[in-house]
Amino acid sequence: MNERYSRQILFDKIGEQGQERIEKSNVTIVGMGALGTHVAEQLARSGVSRLNIIDRDYVESSNLQRQTLFVEKDIKEMLPKVVAAERHLKKIREDIQIKTYIAQCDAKLLQEVASYSDIIIDATDNFNTRLVINDFAFKMNIPWIYGACLESNYVQATFIPGETPCFDCVLPQLPVINRTCDTVGVINPAVTMATSLQVVDALKILSGYKFTPKITYGDVWDGEHQTFGFEQMRRNDCETCGEHPTYSKLAASDQQITELCGRHTVQYINEKLNRPAIEKFVAQNGLLHRSNAYMIQYLYDDHRVVAFSNGRLLIHDIESVEEGRQFVENMFG
Repeated sequence: MNERYSRQILFDKIGEQGQERIEKSNVTIVGMGALGTHVAEQLARSGVSRLNIIDRDYVESSNLQRQTLFVEKDIKEMLPKVVAAERHLKKIREDIQIKTYIAQCDAKLLQEVASYSDIIIDATDNFNTRLVINDFAFKMNIPWIYGACLESNYVQATFIPGETPCFDCVLPQLPVINRTCDTVGVINPAVTMATSLQVVDALKILSGYKFTPKITYGDVWDGEHQTFGFEQMRRNDCETCGEHPTYSKLAASDQQITELCGRHTVQYINEKLNRPAIEKFVAQNGLLHRSNAYMIQYLYDDHRVVAFSNGRLLIHDIESVEEGRQFVENMFG
C-alpha cells in the first residue's frame, strides 16, 4: 500500500484501483484565486499526476484572507498567482507536474491546455469565462465542475457531457450571483464548502466512481444546505447540449478589452505591447515603475498599470470599458 495515500486508499469508495486512476490523472483549473488555490492544494495532496493552472492576475494583500498557497513574500516579489501557486504546490509534492499559464482563459487557450484533461474545474469569478468553459467541455466531451461563493453563500454543480444537461440549461435554477466578493465580500468557510464539494466530485470522476451529479448550495452563516438533481432540465434547443449544438460562446470568447468583475480594473490585450515596447514607453516617459521576470508595474496619470510580457495590461482604478479604452488611447495614441 502506498503510505502517502494510505488513508485515501483505505476509503472503500476509492481503494487501490481508484487511487491508481487518480495518480494518472490530468486536471485543468481555470482561476487561481480562492477557489482555485483550495482545489489545487487538495488535488495535489490527493495524488493527481498533473495540474494545468490558468490565471491572469497577480498576488495582492486582499487575497491572503482566503486564498491558500499565497504568503506575504509573494506580494513583495510581485508574483503572478499561478507562479506563486506552483512554488507552494511543489513544496507539498515534488513529483507533481504543473503547467502554468499567466493568461486570459479563452477558447484558444483551452484548446491548447485542456484538450487532454480528465476534468476541468471552474475556479473563476467571471460569468462569461464559465460559458466558454461550458461550451468547450461539452464540445470536447470533458466533465467540468462549477463552483462559486459570495458573502457566506456557496454553490457547486458537476456537468458531464452525454449524462447531464449543461450549465446553460440549469442556469435559471442556480442562485443568482450578480455581485462579487470585491463589492460585498466573502468569508473563508464559504470558500471551503464550495471547494470541498468540487474536490469530492473530482475524486469521484478521477477514481471511476459512478454517481449522479446534483446542484448543491447553501449559506454557512445561517447553516442552510440544499441539494437537488437536474438531469431532467436539458433543453432540446440548447446551443451547447441540445440536438444541434453550435457552441457559440467559443467564437465570442476573444475580447481585446474587458472589465474585471467588481475590481475597478480593465484588461487590455494587444500583442504589440510586449515587454520591449513597454520598457521603451516607461523609459521615454520617465515613469516610476517596478519590474520582475513576469511583469512591469508603473504609474501613468495616477493609474496603476501592470503590463505582462505577452502584451496584456491590467489598468486599475478604471470604472468602465469605455474609460479603459480612452485611457489606452491617451497612453499610446
